[in-house]
Amino acid sequence: MSTSTREGRSLILPGLATLVALAILIGLGTWQLQRKAWKEDLIAQIGARAYGEPGAILPEPEWASWRADQDEFRKVRVTGSFLHSFEAPVYGLAPGERQGAPLQGYYLITPLKLASGAVVMVNRGFVPTDLRDPARRPESQPQGEVTIAGLVRAPEVRNSFTPNDDPARNQWFARDPQAIAAAHGLERVAPFLIDADASPNPGGWPRGGQTPLTLPNNHLQYAVTWFGIALTLIGVFAAFAWKRIKG
Repeated sequence: MSTSTREGRSLILPGLATLVALAILIGLGTWQLQRKAWKEDLIAQIGARAYGEPGAILPEPEWASWRADQDEFRKVRVTGSFLHSFEAPVYGLAPGERQGAPLQGYYLITPLKLASGAVVMVNRGFVPTDLRDPARRPESQPQGEVTIAGLVRAPEVRNSFTPNDDPARNQWFARDPQAIAAAHGLERVAPFLIDADASPNPGGWPRGGQTPLTLPNNHLQYAVTWFGIALTLIGVFAAFAWKRIKG
């Protein structure tokens, strides 16, 4: 067996490892480009829907066909009466005074009963942990008819890191209108939520207007980084192979 043949065979395993790593790097770069397209579409939706005069929510007969990509982030106004006894505090974080130091607390999801008898879940805003109990903020639960302006939002997507809700203890970890409605036996509930705007609430809590409307979009930079590493890997392997064969 010639020396060149032996050296060529010795490159098989390094070559296979390089191909696997290259496939992973190219996959990561491609995924970032896909994320870039998704993020740009989301930013365009926010820009087109979240500003200007609020409109009406989608009528109840059309709720069954509601789609987030067609309606989310639209600015709306709705009138009804809060069912405060069914208030659901959903654990979450809110921006703090210092960057990188978010506040721990809860987003208060409260059913709003419309004149028709249907229900829309409203994310009224954020309260810090020590105000989870409504008894500590008695002014925060207005009675009678109220009008809320805000943005239509899709239910929060759960993932493998989302803890399980505990309806019996009124502990929630996802803004999921249907799960909250089922726990309280509510029917005719909209498949979306409304994130209330920053209009002040009595007593100062909860604080609405928590929907982030400015989104970072660094996916092109990330994609270039992954593709750059892939090119570097090709160069490194080519130099290694050349040295091995010629050496």
